[in-house]
Amino acid sequence: MRTTHLAARLQGVAFRALNRAERRAERGDVPGWVLITLMTAGLVTVLWAVAREQLVNLFRNALSSVTG
Repeated sequence: MRTTHLAARLQGVAFRALNRAERRAERGDVPGWVLITLMTAGLVTVLWAVAREQLVNLFRNALSSVTG
């Protein structure tokens, strides 16, 4: 009887430890995502500064071809 109680307690401890580890793993790499977002915004800004006229013309041409 005592062995069963000890096994159940060990199982509970192991379950709580795994649960904590899974919660930590779910947090993810927030600084990495922030860096990716900032780099993407920077790339869009640079592309817009360099190719603004071409992008505007491309957009206008696409809209005029769809609307007729």
